[in-house]
Amino acid sequence: MKSYQGKGVYGAIAIGKISLLNKPEAAVKRVRVDDTDGEKSRFEQAKALSLSQLQEIYDKALKEVGEANAAIFEIHQMMLDDEDYNESINNIIETQSVNAEYAVAVTADNFAEMFSSMDDAYMKARAADVRDISNRIISNLTGETSKGNFSDEKVIICASDMAPSETVSLDKDRVLAFVTAHGSSNSHTAILARNMNIPAVIGAGDNFLNDIQDGCKAIVDGFTGEIFVEPDDGTCKKYLEKQRADEEKKRLLQELRGKENITLDGRKINIYANIGSVGDIGKVLANDAGGIGLFRSEFLYLENSDFPTEEQQFTAYKKVLESMAGKKVIIRTLDIGADKRCDYFNLKKEENPALGYRAIRICLTRPDIFRTQLRALYRASVYGSLGIMFPMITSVSEVEKILGICDAVKSELKAEGIEYSEKTELGIMIETPAAAVISDKLAPMVDFFSVGTNDLIQYTLACDRQNPDIEQFVDNHHEAVLRLIEMSTENAHRHGAWIGICGELGADTDLTERFLRMGIDELSVSPSFVLKVRDAVRSIDLSK
Repeated sequence: MKSYQGKGVYGAIAIGKISLLNKPEAAVKRVRVDDTDGEKSRFEQAKALSLSQLQEIYDKALKEVGEANAAIFEIHQMMLDDEDYNESINNIIETQSVNAEYAVAVTADNFAEMFSSMDDAYMKARAADVRDISNRIISNLTGETSKGNFSDEKVIICASDMAPSETVSLDKDRVLAFVTAHGSSNSHTAILARNMNIPAVIGAGDNFLNDIQDGCKAIVDGFTGEIFVEPDDGTCKKYLEKQRADEEKKRLLQELRGKENITLDGRKINIYANIGSVGDIGKVLANDAGGIGLFRSEFLYLENSDFPTEEQQFTAYKKVLESMAGKKVIIRTLDIGADKRCDYFNLKKEENPALGYRAIRICLTRPDIFRTQLRALYRASVYGSLGIMFPMITSVSEVEKILGICDAVKSELKAEGIEYSEKTELGIMIETPAAAVISDKLAPMVDFFSVGTNDLIQYTLACDRQNPDIEQFVDNHHEAVLRLIEMSTENAHRHGAWIGICGELGADTDLTERFLRMGIDELSVSPSFVLKVRDAVRSIDLSK
């Protein structure tokens, strides 16, 4: 038996045989051609086929992982139609009289190198995307595709790395788990694995890949990131028991549907869900969430080729509120910037975009965009119980400006005879240390706080969460982060505001009891974690 250590990205146990995912050879031969027009035509045909395949993958992803996570495949389709990308390929074919495969490969290398050299984390990530779409075109030109040795039984897919399109294309009914030698826990592939509920481990290393063969028996522990190849009887018995216990726990969680989120000593807490699009509402209802604690409105912008109109936004917000039938819905205003970018915003290149022009800073300096969104939100407010949440707050003056704009928008609507709800709650995100430290000043100005732990950890620990090289330095349980959350909780309650957590720590059941003892009122998590957190809450006795 041999064991290997990676990083688990979806907690579950898989036991079965390995199937190596063999990708086509990366090296593409340069071949001189006389018929350059014919090569251009071959490229166009391969591109058309690639677009069709990506549309099929998008449709599959839409059903399995939701609109927000499927958006990456829309980006891939747009990249295939990029003018510079296409001109480069056609120019290489024409001027060098070479085959289409070679022209695509050279263009992919050039563009990937260009993206990789950028400081912007979002643009760096585009390097993997351009390689993914280029490899698809080359595969369609050569007729070669990635192959795994599938049989009728489920298998553990193992590969050097996996592109998002490969992950979504997997037949879930034939996959027990997947393991990659490389990759980051923040990659699209890891995110998709979590949303597809597939046990997964990334970063197992080249030694793992070199040591394994098709048909080897293996155990994958998605909780700890451990992989055991050709496990002995004792290890098999141990993990079979762990697998049964995990499956039984998941079965028991389903029995919690309809139950209250109440501790053993009688304290009730709200457990809401985070979503990225209207298409995710079904998951909220299916997992019995009490409301929506974070609706990421920026996906309305990311999915558009131009600024979404007031009517487009109103229609989306109205649908969410109506679908939730009076349950609380908290919509975060535009959070573009940093790793989320829209070309039509024409944002300048920044040395450090995570600390740059983003979120509320864009809204306050481009009030036309902000007012359009607020008008749509207030108009929709009459269709349910709405909370509006403002991201990336660092000062009292920002909140004063926000409240002034909100008042102006309400006055406009009133003058136009358009209804809005006076019960609409206003809140801010505590995701910067500055906001936490001055939370005593901010709390009297708003109805609620929501702690965005992903960015709060990043800014408190000075660790870029998009950088896989420093994952080892990111301590999600760092005492400094927890103290900032506790400080914010005390100040919120002192001034009559409620406070929730909408970042990933909200689903960390190792911290649930500590959060409840702090006085956190609400936890908002991915829909699939709602019942798990409910189970944790119902097992806690705060009187002890």
